[in-house]
Amino acid sequence: MLVTHSHTTASTSNSKTHRPPSPTQTTTMLERVVSSRRAPPQNDDDDDAATADESKTKKHLPFSFFTTRVTNYLTRFGPLWPCVAALSLVLLLIFSLIFHSRSFVCVSPHDPVYRSGFFGFDALESDFGALGVPWCRSKHGKTVEWTSKDLIKGLEAFVPIYETRPIKNNMFGMGFDHSFGLWFIARWLKPDLMIESGAFKGHSTWVLRQAMPETPIISITPRHPEKYLKKGPAYVDENCTYFAGKDFVDFGSIDWKKVMKKHGITNLSRVLIFFDDHQNELKRIQQALAAGFRHLVFEDNYDTGTGDHYSLRQICDQSYIRGGGHSCYKDSDEARIRSKRKKFWEKAVDIEELCGPGEAWWGVRGYVRDNFNHSNKLIPYEEHFQNSRIVESMLDVYWELPPVAGPSLTHQTRYDPARAPPPIVEDGRYGLFQRLGLTRLDRSVFNGYTQMVYLQISRQ
Repeated sequence: MLVTHSHTTASTSNSKTHRPPSPTQTTTMLERVVSSRRAPPQNDDDDDAATADESKTKKHLPFSFFTTRVTNYLTRFGPLWPCVAALSLVLLLIFSLIFHSRSFVCVSPHDPVYRSGFFGFDALESDFGALGVPWCRSKHGKTVEWTSKDLIKGLEAFVPIYETRPIKNNMFGMGFDHSFGLWFIARWLKPDLMIESGAFKGHSTWVLRQAMPETPIISITPRHPEKYLKKGPAYVDENCTYFAGKDFVDFGSIDWKKVMKKHGITNLSRVLIFFDDHQNELKRIQQALAAGFRHLVFEDNYDTGTGDHYSLRQICDQSYIRGGGHSCYKDSDEARIRSKRKKFWEKAVDIEELCGPGEAWWGVRGYVRDNFNHSNKLIPYEEHFQNSRIVESMLDVYWELPPVAGPSLTHQTRYDPARAPPPIVEDGRYGLFQRLGLTRLDRSVFNGYTQMVYLQISRQ
């Protein structure tokens, strides 16, 4: 009745044009509207079937709907749609490059992904040693107690200590990496006595003192560090016994029983020895073992084809050791890789430098430099091979200090990162690099890495 009344009211003002509908007509119109909105009746079985069909429709509808819309959209462009698609692909690639730009900025050539794409198969971390990087094998497969987390904690503590060093520019001496390594090892082992062979201006003495403030130090060096004070910064320790200057005696010639008795040392496994004297390292191991020492650190563990003395890395460069040996064929993959890496890294060594005439494996580099570089004896490969077996018979632990951080963080270009263990702070971790305070240091202090190595030795 309400609807009939409204129609009647509306028609009053337009009585000349429209005739008001009858009640019967109005009721019929309402029924048609209602019936058009009402779903057809279904039984329970039909409801289940409809639900199942509806779920299938929902799964396929978005894809069908999307493809239909895309097709309709592209047809609007007619023959131009391939150009539009190509342009979209180019824009997508540009966006992808911008989004992943850290791969070009924060990731060094040592990163597995970067290196595999740029250098070839030698890029993979699992191929560390593919270029001939030797790992000296220990007798029982033991390793060090500390972990990468311990090294990171150590870095956090050492950076502010290093900033107080008396010799800011230690050219021809230890840089930051090895200074940290020596400090960390000494602090971890907590020896009762520390001995260093080769002190130069006294930087390594200062590092040992920072690690162990009260522990006595014996320093063996041809020239007393105080001599350098006349020309610039140097360090002389008050609680140090110097075999230096006119009192110099070589490490192998010292009566260590007498010296140990003087310092009250009865347990020689509580003594740490640091070698930075550029001598034949096999000779030094044998001398230390003969005296009864067990814990050794060699600062310059030069890679094959580099350095000025016979190092452990060179000794262990054997084809029967994983990662050892190298190919001298000029058309080999290794020759190609070495040649390419030499363009990027100052200390990379190519085949021409490693091998002798006629592609001889044991060539011009088969020399043993010793006696403060005064002797340079050529040895046959047979002797070199035997030396590796002698080293293995004495080694309980062999651990190379990793670089402090990746090359993209330190900006070093000297050592080849493919020839070193993975860094403590890996490439791309700039936040950690900054948090540890390493950004405060001059870049030049990171360019002295030469694979410092820590050893534990015992009788054959």
